[in-house]
Amino acid sequence: MSDFRTLDDADLAGKRVLVRVDLNVPMDGNRVTDTTRIDRVLPTLNQISEKGGRVILLAHFGRPKGAVMPDMSLAPVAAALTERLGKPVAFAADCIGDVARTVVDALHDGDIALLENTRFHAGEEKNDAGFADALAELGDVYVNDAFSAAHRAHASTEGLAHRLPAYAGRTMQAELEALGKALTAPTRPVLAVVGGAKVSSKIELLNNLVGKVDMLVIGGGMANTFLAAKGIDVGTSLCEHDLAETARTIMATAQASGCEIVLPLDAVVAQEFKAGASNETVAIDAVPASGMILDLGPASVELIKTKIDAAATLVWNGPLGAFEITPFDVATVTAARYAAARTENGPLISVAGGGDTVAALNHAGVGDAFSYVSTAGGAFLEWMEGKVLPGVAALSK
Repeated sequence: MSDFRTLDDADLAGKRVLVRVDLNVPMDGNRVTDTTRIDRVLPTLNQISEKGGRVILLAHFGRPKGAVMPDMSLAPVAAALTERLGKPVAFAADCIGDVARTVVDALHDGDIALLENTRFHAGEEKNDAGFADALAELGDVYVNDAFSAAHRAHASTEGLAHRLPAYAGRTMQAELEALGKALTAPTRPVLAVVGGAKVSSKIELLNNLVGKVDMLVIGGGMANTFLAAKGIDVGTSLCEHDLAETARTIMATAQASGCEIVLPLDAVVAQEFKAGASNETVAIDAVPASGMILDLGPASVELIKTKIDAAATLVWNGPLGAFEITPFDVATVTAARYAAARTENGPLISVAGGGDTVAALNHAGVGDAFSYVSTAGGAFLEWMEGKVLPGVAALSK
């Protein structure tokens, strides 16, 4: 049983239901160019509507910093919501006060309305009590379906949960259940694959993982820092030499925790960072002084495959090489497709997240083949770092 309440626990008929969603969608003028985030919340909106709830959507867009910015209005998103839902979505030009109340009061059971950008008010990001009270006056029930904003203690993500009966929407529920299976209560052995450019951006993540997983594959540019910390010459590769001691500490902590750290055995090396650059594959201890590591070599990929075979649960964050340019996408694509195949065949639970990770998996054509892929970005990373997410904690029973 989960420690948070879901829509299954909620009496919604005839209730005004304030639903926090993530509608920070890409736009071209007044046109939404990618409806992925809209599509993810449709199950929640439809279920509340079908149960007779009056759906009142709260969302932010961009960073207006407490000022009304017409180019950050959610009005165009209301049109996209109408199209995706197949039913009208009313729009209020403010999220509190008489303007919002007029739109909310006009709703009938099952109707849906979108209120204007919550960040047009400075009280949103300050989690101001007065602003949270003004939002709460518009609803009887609160549903949070925006895990991607759950790491922020804002009025619409955290404050409201203390003022109204609070529940997790279906997207939030799916995210929390998937993450629970990945690290909170995983099926072991657990393998984490962590890549990306810099160790400095993932120190907290690595420190948390080595105490929770059984195997940790380190790839991407950040692997170079660990290799250098072990005395291996990485040539002109991206490397944070000043973090060598940090890397050694992480490796020592891993050893003490019984976590196996897996570093590259070989590498694809080039003289310059550009698509189609002339390259060679060398053993990891034979990188030329003028060489730049841009991808893992085939021996490293085969090693990662054996770790995937040994794992019951996989958590993935970050690419293994410079996947944005060919031919340095091979390791990421090959390993991702192998993990996807293991997932689809049943033995592996795979959870991935982070902006570069989603892009890399989509590039490999397996974005839909993992058990769960989080698009939450910062919230996903903070969860992997072991931090308490205010928007999630506020939903606890």
